[in-house]
Amino acid sequence: MALLFLLLLVVVSAASADEEAFIGVNIGTDLSDMPDPTQVVALLKKQQIRYVRLYNADRGMLLALANTGIKVAVSVPNEQLLAIGQSNSTAANWVSQNVVSHYPATNITTVCVGSEVFTSLPNAAPILVNALRFIQSALVASNLDRQIKVSTPLPSSIILDPFPPSQAFFNHSLNRVLVPMLSFLQSTGSYFMLNVYPYYDYMQSNGVIPLDYALFKPLPANREVVDANTLLHYTNVFDAMVDAAFFAMASLNFTNIPVLVTESGWPSKGDSHEPDATIENANTYNSNLIRHVLNKTGTPKHPGIAVSAYIYELYNEDTRPGPLSEKNWGLFDGNGVPIYILRLTGSGSVLANDTTNQTYCAAKDSADSKMLQAALDWACGPGKVDCSPLLQGQPCYEPDTVSAHATYAFDAYYQKNGKAPLACDFNGVAAITTTNPSHGSCLFLGSSDKNATFLNSTAPAMSSKSSGSPAQQCNPVSAAYFMIVVVSIASALLL
Repeated sequence: MALLFLLLLVVVSAASADEEAFIGVNIGTDLSDMPDPTQVVALLKKQQIRYVRLYNADRGMLLALANTGIKVAVSVPNEQLLAIGQSNSTAANWVSQNVVSHYPATNITTVCVGSEVFTSLPNAAPILVNALRFIQSALVASNLDRQIKVSTPLPSSIILDPFPPSQAFFNHSLNRVLVPMLSFLQSTGSYFMLNVYPYYDYMQSNGVIPLDYALFKPLPANREVVDANTLLHYTNVFDAMVDAAFFAMASLNFTNIPVLVTESGWPSKGDSHEPDATIENANTYNSNLIRHVLNKTGTPKHPGIAVSAYIYELYNEDTRPGPLSEKNWGLFDGNGVPIYILRLTGSGSVLANDTTNQTYCAAKDSADSKMLQAALDWACGPGKVDCSPLLQGQPCYEPDTVSAHATYAFDAYYQKNGKAPLACDFNGVAAITTTNPSHGSCLFLGSSDKNATFLNSTAPAMSSKSSGSPAQQCNPVSAAYFMIVVVSIASALLL
């Protein structure tokens, strides 16, 4: 049985002698209370995040990142692109101020020139290749061209007819820029940078793309999507989009440029018309993405050759415009509290911070009350949890709700079973959290761990009223049914 690690973020093992396959994070700054650079770097170091991408070249961040070993991708913001693309000397000054003055103390490895220029700043597209060349020339003049790659992140929307991937091609109207750009990337040994968002592909497909296919969830063989031209089998949107980029480049006779995914992720919250922007789906997508990269799975077109990726993003950005989902792509809130704990299985060399001693098991806010009651009955019955603190007059009786009582019982079962991830599932109505559910005189078992660090002591939200203590209302039928479910899940994992 593969070991399931509970982590906040990971770094990667070597993918080859020359290159590393890695998971990095993007650091956006649209927060009402943006942490200062030293706080940001402290979080990166605590979570052992070794690759970051900045959307600018902020001096404070670059100074804070000095002597940390963290590999940094800096960016020429779109608002500076026109000036740099029209002036070699402006590009040279930019490199002098934002790269040379910080290197090598700050381990700058990449310069991203603009971001999604074709769609976000189309009037700058004609000078984009000039900007790339001018930045590269400045790096050559400083003898840094071998250490630092230059490229530009592109939106996946420039790839037309992406499925089947073998038929993919770039928007022909962009070829006058793309062809010299690809020649530049090939001659300098740089990456084709692509932003890949299966969430949007799924949302825009009107039901054509199954949710499991977008989330990297395992699919039975008969549900895999087959490219009729190559007979390659695709099990997720991410791989299909990356291979579409490879095929689109091949259609222009470029076959040896690696793809680097500069943005990918899933929102943890959305508006009413975004029902699949949930914590569970965000956790599933990012956990599976990390595993996919770390396992050097590659894509069907290039198996075993890992495609590195930057997760979008480090923080939730509460001041970003647009729908609610736009504000909720982060792994952490502005205080550095994790939005969820990533679930990773068999990820090879894992060097991230272990949060096992800081975790609890709580009922999900969205859980069905009947399912919660059945799980509660099982925990206080066959699960052999001591539920006496939930009796009327005892410290954990209040609040007298199914959700609150279930959280106590779930966590007690989770703690006594060594915080094994499978011990906090309960047929999908429970989830691991770093929030200590203790409240008032109701102290949860995990709160006595000497090594635990409690992020806050807020009790989880409650919704359903219970009619008595769980110890007094165990339903043998529902408990037996739930026991069968748990045993089935365990058996499946052991296969």
